[in-house]
Amino acid sequence: SKKLNISNYGMVWMSFIKGLVVGLLIYHFFINWWKVNNMTYDKNNIFAKILRGEIPCKKIYENEFVLAFHDINPQKKVHALVIPKGEYVNLDDFTSKASEKEIAGLIKGIGTVAKKIGVSDVVKGGGYRSLVNVGENGGQEVPHLHFHIFGGEKIGKMVS
Repeated sequence: SKKLNISNYGMVWMSFIKGLVVGLLIYHFFINWWKVNNMTYDKNNIFAKILRGEIPCKKIYENEFVLAFHDINPQKKVHALVIPKGEYVNLDDFTSKASEKEIAGLIKGIGTVAKKIGVSDVVKGGGYRSLVNVGENGGQEVPHLHFHIFGGEKIGKMVS
């Protein structure tokens, strides 16, 4: 009878584990790639409902490209939100699908809102922070692109 060589089984087992780990990494990469590249817009998100007038907001500014309003749960003395009127999940979605006019309209809208709420340096407001969160790791909570404008006080560190 043959003698069982345990070291051969150990090598087979290690090869199996390595293959399993590589397979899981590939699976994880594919799932994340799929989520990013197959984003769907949820027409029932809170910002879509605000845009349709189903939920009220404390409006600051509106034009053909954006709607801006005060955040209902302000994180700073001044906290406004600027959202595009188009159906965009996040900044990645927006930059790949929006027209040049929509992109320019959003950026100009952010500047206009900063002036209207009195935080822009143009109106001697002391400055502000504009922030956009993208995806789960970025802290995005609502699946509609939105920029936060914080001001009216010292904002603090960029990231803690």
